[in-house]
Amino acid sequence: MCLKDNFFTDINNFAHLILNRIIEEGDNVIDATVGNGKDTIFLAEKVGAKGKVYGFDIQKKALSQTKEVLRQNNLIERVEIISSGHENLDIYVQKKVKAIVFNLGYLPGADHSITTKRETTIEALTKSAKILKKNGVILLTVYTGHHGSNEERESVQRFMENLSKKEWDVLQWSYLNRDSAPLLIVGYRR
Repeated sequence: MCLKDNFFTDINNFAHLILNRIIEEGDNVIDATVGNGKDTIFLAEKVGAKGKVYGFDIQKKALSQTKEVLRQNNLIERVEIISSGHENLDIYVQKKVKAIVFNLGYLPGADHSITTKRETTIEALTKSAKILKKNGVILLTVYTGHHGSNEERESVQRFMENLSKKEWDVLQWSYLNRDSAPLLIVGYRR
């Protein structure tokens, strides 16, 4: 495997490495926070023409930016963009999914006062655990340094560590030598 120059400096590369092993063509997946569209594009490429990505966000800028990037990459037909919070994912997705991806924090380059919230994230995780297929993953990239981030991180960690040890493997990946660095939490449903 050839590693990009920034492989170790961007925790999302680790998330994509995991998703690359889990997602197959034809799968249904959720991007719970489309943000700037990078994960959405990656997921759309992985599920192929027969798969489906359900992309959620509450910010118009994120939604329009993601739609534009998908159009530029000829992937728009593989993605259903949903203007709603991830806590409502069960309203829009009634089928089992192979992967659910979260990027918690704020949208880079946008209003930093608009962030994911502990309560809605935990609600989304509760619903995610119910619709995730066996051999599927929930990936959470947790960014810190903004108002409420520590409370959200602690709640997410508590939720994930309390998943049944008989059904789930949960790991956390973080940088030990960086202040306010993001961390990656992965829940694999056996």
